Amino acid sequence: MNIDIISIKKRNGEVSIFDKNKIAKAINKAFIQSTREDKMPIAEAISDIVMRELQLISINKEEYIPDVEMVQDLVEKHLMVSGFLDVAKAYIIYRFEHQKMREEKKVEDLEKLEENKLKVCKKGGRLESFSESKLKKSLSYVMLGHEKSVNIDQIINQLKTEIFDGISTADLNKALIMVTRSMIEQDPSYSYVASHILLRQLYEDTISKDMDWKRFDPLYREAFKGHISTGISLGVLDARMDSFDIEKLSKSLKLERDYDFEYLGTQTLYDRYLLRDSGLGGKLIETLQGFWMRVAMGLAIAEPVESRDDRAIEFYEVMSTMRFVPSSPTLFHAGTRHPQLSSCYLNSVGDDLANIYKVYGDNAQLSKYAGGIGTNWTNVRASGSLVKSTGIKSNGIIPFIKIADSSTVAINRSGRRRGAACVYLENWHYDFEEFLDLRKNTGDERRRTHDLNTAAWISDLFMRRVDMDADWTYFSPEEVPMLTETYGKEFATHYANYEAMVAKGEIKMYRIVKARDVWKKMITMLFETGHPWITFKDPSNIRSPQDHVGIVRCSNLCTEITLNNDLEETAVCNLGSFNYVPHMNGNRLDIDMVRATVKTGMRMLDNVIDINFYPTKEAKTSNMRHRPVGLGVMGFHDALYKMNINFDSEAAVIFADESMELIAYNAIYASSELARERGAYETYKGSKWDKGLMPNDTIRLLEQSRDEMIEVTKGGKLDWTMVRQNVHDYGMRNSNCMAIAPTATISNIVGSIPCIEPIYKNIYVKSNMNGEFITINSYLVEDLKALGLWDYEMIGLIKYNDGSIKNIPHIPAHIKEKYKEVFEIDSRWLIRSAAYRGKWIDQSQSLNIYFSGSSGKELANVYEYAWKMGLKTTYYLRSLSASQVEKSTVSTTEYGSTHKRETNINLNSQPIAPSVSYSITKAPEVTCDGCQ
Repeated sequence: MNIDIISIKKRNGEVSIFDKNKIAKAINKAFIQSTREDKMPIAEAISDIVMRELQLISINKEEYIPDVEMVQDLVEKHLMVSGFLDVAKAYIIYRFEHQKMREEKKVEDLEKLEENKLKVCKKGGRLESFSESKLKKSLSYVMLGHEKSVNIDQIINQLKTEIFDGISTADLNKALIMVTRSMIEQDPSYSYVASHILLRQLYEDTISKDMDWKRFDPLYREAFKGHISTGISLGVLDARMDSFDIEKLSKSLKLERDYDFEYLGTQTLYDRYLLRDSGLGGKLIETLQGFWMRVAMGLAIAEPVESRDDRAIEFYEVMSTMRFVPSSPTLFHAGTRHPQLSSCYLNSVGDDLANIYKVYGDNAQLSKYAGGIGTNWTNVRASGSLVKSTGIKSNGIIPFIKIADSSTVAINRSGRRRGAACVYLENWHYDFEEFLDLRKNTGDERRRTHDLNTAAWISDLFMRRVDMDADWTYFSPEEVPMLTETYGKEFATHYANYEAMVAKGEIKMYRIVKARDVWKKMITMLFETGHPWITFKDPSNIRSPQDHVGIVRCSNLCTEITLNNDLEETAVCNLGSFNYVPHMNGNRLDIDMVRATVKTGMRMLDNVIDINFYPTKEAKTSNMRHRPVGLGVMGFHDALYKMNINFDSEAAVIFADESMELIAYNAIYASSELARERGAYETYKGSKWDKGLMPNDTIRLLEQSRDEMIEVTKGGKLDWTMVRQNVHDYGMRNSNCMAIAPTATISNIVGSIPCIEPIYKNIYVKSNMNGEFITINSYLVEDLKALGLWDYEMIGLIKYNDGSIKNIPHIPAHIKEKYKEVFEIDSRWLIRSAAYRGKWIDQSQSLNIYFSGSSGKELANVYEYAWKMGLKTTYYLRSLSASQVEKSTVSTTEYGSTHKRETNINLNSQPIAPSVSYSITKAPEVTCDGCQ
């Protein structure tokens, strides 16, 4: 297995580029010290062993970042294991001496600081004495409304322990950011201040090294115009970007919106999203507002010339106010020469060697431009079945999926992240039980896939047989061709006919097992490995608006897309998310703003289809025929907090229902209005839309197929007469309108809680390729401040309880109920809200299941409940034990204590310093920013 380790965390928390050669050089120095001989070949061999262990540690972890101390610990271990005890001793002494030198240097620097002799190296190389007063003045400029919550003296005192004699102004700024962001747990205001400090660096990088702050406004706007011109001349941007009135657009930039970002949002954009010129050493050629406008222009290129500028400004407004944000591929590539803006691809593999290898190539191209992929492998014949053309027996799907796994790892999506994909298999396939084992960390590595996600595509018939404790039969697909082409009652009929053929000896490849045994193994593997995800074939097809032109054969990488695909068409979906937070007017949604945002968002998503660069002809064919889009949501729990509604309550279920109805109403109406303006999509005739069926109407179709009720209310609060009439009169521009993606990355950008999930923890660590970021629940902080309970003592108690407040005695009961973390909420509440929300959605939702128990039966019941409630798909299983394995330790010497409360400590005072360390849990890794 070859997983790249690309970054390393230094002792001061800074993340830098990982250089494997430094490990070998340090080991060789130890050999020279111990043996007086150069042993670089041995040093390189031990370095390779260390690298392999790091790669094993990084399995199932996206963008794993080891720290320096861990790497050095591994070096010591492998020197001793390899028998080089004297060299290991020399290496330990080397580490100790360097630690001692660092400590002595720190003491020396502190003495210079106290004597006003510590120097700072300015940009031109000139040395200047470190000035605390200048630093205070500079920090005062970045407070911007957070003065009451941020302690400048505390920032400076901490900074003094991080700087050294001769430090450059750039490193001083980095240290200042690191110090400020480390204090975010004390108050969310520190996140904004850290962001503002980083912004000043961004301005110097993109506008002027010697910024004249008095002329900031005109310089910023001039820089935007220059960046567009530079991007075009360098071949980074599409030449058509020059067709806009750049002067008009520059005047439309709202520069103050740069200060709306929290630190994680600014850092994420700075490091991964803002355009850079690779020919100039990665120089940034985009500011934050320039970024939003560049994306807006890229999405408005499809508009008529006479309205192009106004549309770009309209798109800019909804994005820069964070009301609606497109998915990461759109943010990466809009306006560029290769505008691959789509998020997700769904395809199928045929039972043919040429097609299998064609799909490998197709998926490589789709991954290359940041797409997340879901592939259906059910058509490929099982292990042991006869291949007539060669007269030999097939090896089945597992070896081929192993190749897909290796191909996925090899692809670096848009230069920002390695490839990501999910493989799907219907659970009647003869190889299904081996498929279940793909993610195990034991067994034959040739039959394991550690980087591919796996998902089971399950029929209603199977779930009924589990309930009845009936038999289940495995088949090889070439003998039962109708099973991949049907669903619902028709599938059940064909399945029964094939079982009858087994009894008659007419089918050669089969195996009869108990359905409950299969289900038990699925649940066991899910709990042990997190895979395969549980997804449901029949509701995905029965409720599909496009059942007249094909089959939904799988979902996508993040399980929110349910589109038809076959060998001729690779389904494509174009995603963006509505953000609840800016639409909250007090404790309610601003209906007019929702309407305006959804209307603009749908137009932006529809434009993606025409602008998009398609890596394969099958993708273009599908997207142009059906024009599906996926308008999703994020910040659902933020909205509940603002309305003072507990997540595990009927009120939350009602809000999920009613708010999604409002969004669906406006999304469908917007698509029909686009159809009036631009024409209906090609395959509209015969669709459910054409038959007058809205997504809510299809719940009854599922009930009819199952011959049982789905326990969700069928009606809504809005009068749909106008929408139905508009669809009847003009059709639909898009075959599908809604899908709720995970939004992990774009939620980081806008500072909301991802998609439809509860908050993970009240305090936790988010990790990405740029380092680790402490995140604290700002709503909880606000409520505790109002009660006079927010101080260092409370910070320590919350950290001691790993983010939970349920066992902190002096917090009122209603606050404890409101701020339950995700594992304190029964997962059935998440499913219930998803079911009520899902009746309005024509695709699906990325719904993680959070399970705090250890009973397999209880976990099985959770998934059976999801099926009975009519859900189409589920995503990751997050179990409590797995989520608590990895911690980030923070010392309360700096940040808090847990002793008995004596007084109400002001956060503007210096913290108490008991010698206790707590661990802050890391948030689960997320595999995909293709979806959002």
